[in-house]
Amino acid sequence: MVESGGSGRPRPGSEESAEHHATPAPPAASEETTAEVDGTSAERQAGPAKETADERAEKRADETAREERQDSEGRAAQEAQETERAGTDRQATEPAATEPAGKAETRPGSTPDPTARPTPDVHDLHDLHPDRPHAHSTPALGDAPTPAKGRRPPRPPESRGGLLMGRPFGVPVYVAPSWFLVAALITWVFGGQLDRVLPELGAARYLVALFFAVAFYASVLVHELAHTIAALRFKLPVRRIQLQFFGGVSEIEKEAETPGREFVLAFVGPLLSLALAGLFYLAMQTVEPGTVPGVLLAGLMVSNLIVAVFNLLPGLPLDGGRMLRAVVWKITGKPMTGTVAAAWVGRALAVSVLIGLPLLTQSGALGAQAEDSVGMDTVLDALLAAILAAIIWTGAGNSLRMARLREHLPDLRARKLTRRAVPVETNTPLSEALRRANDAGARALVVVDAHGEPLSLVREAAIVGVPEHRRPWVAVSGLAQDLTEGMRVSAELAGEDLLDALRATPATEYLVVEETGEIYGVLSAADVERAFVKAMARPS
Repeated sequence: MVESGGSGRPRPGSEESAEHHATPAPPAASEETTAEVDGTSAERQAGPAKETADERAEKRADETAREERQDSEGRAAQEAQETERAGTDRQATEPAATEPAGKAETRPGSTPDPTARPTPDVHDLHDLHPDRPHAHSTPALGDAPTPAKGRRPPRPPESRGGLLMGRPFGVPVYVAPSWFLVAALITWVFGGQLDRVLPELGAARYLVALFFAVAFYASVLVHELAHTIAALRFKLPVRRIQLQFFGGVSEIEKEAETPGREFVLAFVGPLLSLALAGLFYLAMQTVEPGTVPGVLLAGLMVSNLIVAVFNLLPGLPLDGGRMLRAVVWKITGKPMTGTVAAAWVGRALAVSVLIGLPLLTQSGALGAQAEDSVGMDTVLDALLAAILAAIIWTGAGNSLRMARLREHLPDLRARKLTRRAVPVETNTPLSEALRRANDAGARALVVVDAHGEPLSLVREAAIVGVPEHRRPWVAVSGLAQDLTEGMRVSAELAGEDLLDALRATPATEYLVVEETGEIYGVLSAADVERAFVKAMARPS
């Protein structure tokens, strides 16, 4: 039996039910039904009993179609939530299943575990609009232009820079692995010289040479401590001191505020090396010249004098380059101009070292015997010159890049980069929260309590990890990250202060608040990164 309940389609399995509940038709209705085959039913059908049967059949056909659609959605949801308990799965036969999906009730027990889903890289989700502060309209929150790529790996621990030797003045001092290579090289070279000066030492000359290498780098450490003490005196934070391949470096995290302080900060290092050279010279006068102490003191005096003179050369990244930068800064009033001038002088100095040092050595201008042919010493001198030139050239380029970075840092403002946010309560379905956000042109969700106090931030990556057909049954609280004190940043932060605040508490999103404590919006770390790259790409 085929019922034509307005659809004209066979409904397998529904014949018996429709026939059982239909009111019996009079004989006339049967004849009219037979005549329907001849094409005359439209003119002859009549009677309330027949209309009631058609209406009931149509209603049950629609209900059956809806149940099949709901059943299909239920199976898809079960496959997507393999880790969800079977008892909380939505059953297609429940009465509530016939309601439209947009009106379904949110069940706390059916909220999926966001950690069980791969989350895409948040850097691929949105475009930054720096000309539209506090509002972003496209793409809509929750849209994913790229498929999920898996959870982002945790941030690797920061490299310490070598073996920790101590913390003078609270600043950690590290010895890089390359130092041991240089110490071995110094021991070998100085040991060979001792063999000519003190041949009676024999193999013990290498122990004396090793002591010289350690004493020399102790002098370098004193040189760097001079920079560190001056920086701390000017209230500039020092990250660490590192002894490495060719000397040492003091990593001062901020620049001096005035050219005068910059000059002093650079000059104290070479000045202390000159002072050490003088002290070693005075100590030489108290010992015999041809003894082990006399040779060691002479070597330390000469090495500290070389360190002082080399660092006074007027080119970045040397101390003399920073002094030149301070002078140009004072004259022009522009620190960037001073950096550019000192960096290019540093590059010219690198070329001069690369070409001039081997020529001076071979000509005997540095005190050695002139050589007409190319030997092993000439090759070693050329290799040393190339390494020194590469260090100076690279340091000059890095100084330029760091100066450009500091010049553009003020462009990074929390108020300008913040996304507009919509407050939602804990049990709000994700689909409803996204609807509100998209209607308001917002790009972030803040979970608040009944009094409007922020509790957590809904993670953008977690939103994209939830399929659209599951969003009506997922509460926003299951995708949110609890707010900590470090995740609340002021809307007035900018530049280095903003970066320092983000580095102190690594996260993907931050709550931006006004000075009054009012919610201003949400700051995404990905937006800050894109703004930083864009600022660095602009010409100075």
